[in-house]
Amino acid sequence: MLNKYKIILPLLFVYFSFSVFIEAKAFTITDSMGRNIAIHKEPDHVICSGAGALRLLTYLQAQDKVVAVDSMETRENFFDIRPYALSNPQFKKYPIFGEYRGNDNPEKIVFLEPQPEVIFKTFADMGYNPDELQNKTGIPVITLNYGNLSNYRSEFYRSIHLMATIIGKQKRAKDLILFFNELINDLKTRTKNIENRQTCYVGGVSYKGLQNFQSTEPLYPPFLFTQSNNVACDEISKHLSHSYISKEKLIDWNPTFIFIDLASLAADPHANVLYELKNDPAYFNMKAIQTGNVYGVLPYNGYAQNCGSIMANAYFVGKLLYPDRFKDVDVFKKADEIYSFLLGQAVFEKMNTIIHSMAFQKIIEG
Repeated sequence: MLNKYKIILPLLFVYFSFSVFIEAKAFTITDSMGRNIAIHKEPDHVICSGAGALRLLTYLQAQDKVVAVDSMETRENFFDIRPYALSNPQFKKYPIFGEYRGNDNPEKIVFLEPQPEVIFKTFADMGYNPDELQNKTGIPVITLNYGNLSNYRSEFYRSIHLMATIIGKQKRAKDLILFFNELINDLKTRTKNIENRQTCYVGGVSYKGLQNFQSTEPLYPPFLFTQSNNVACDEISKHLSHSYISKEKLIDWNPTFIFIDLASLAADPHANVLYELKNDPAYFNMKAIQTGNVYGVLPYNGYAQNCGSIMANAYFVGKLLYPDRFKDVDVFKKADEIYSFLLGQAVFEKMNTIIHSMAFQKIIEG
């Protein structure tokens, strides 16, 4: 009898220890839609649906968990201005689980091998309904609010933290948030107590596709962080994430500096923003065009905001408008410093080649 207990007791210890371990790994999270989702263990395999979801996973250094991608990632002959994709060319060879902007295919998902244990989904109001997708696949679907770096930065940080909690990357999430905060604080400190700030405007900002010169971002983070005088940001427009400005108003504002989002170069060369400014007589008398104060900046949007490019642009704007405050900054090195931290690779040259080497350069001579 004693020998029997000697065998059973260790087995019971192993059983209960294992049960406690499994329970400790199981937890419930609340996603951006307020849905309580049970996560049974840290996933080894995931997929990311919707604009920006895969970027967040890449920032968290967890792209090795991806087993399939949406159609955006496998496009060929594509004017690709997404640094996270340039640093991960392997995504182009992955199986496709659905179309871009969240138009998932449950039938493809259930036949993926290995099976994803979690689906991360941004912009949940676009594409396939999260509840229906979860019901059809039997896989937890976690919705994330992508947020931004301006008025919804807390949402951006919350999504980084939520994704990190699920995949076991809490330390990396903390480092990411600290990194963004330190950059923003540095920019604000460098540009405080400046009188007579020059007026500026950014045009050609992509929004669900390519746009013209009148397309802008009232809360353009590089202007916010450098406390610059953005002519497109007033009491009404500062609550908008995107805006189209009339040609008449742009001419009336007549900013001293104009920045062109170089994603606009993907448009027809005889119709893009650069062509507009060089060939539309309505713009010829604008101060910035006459003086040659028109500069190219890295693309703001590329399947949601390119956060690393936004921060690099902020240092360029600061260096250009307030050179005495940024004497120690080489904007090209700073861009690669930012990309290297976020992506593990210095991709500025790759990006700049795609946009015809116009980033951080004067693109119209006065």
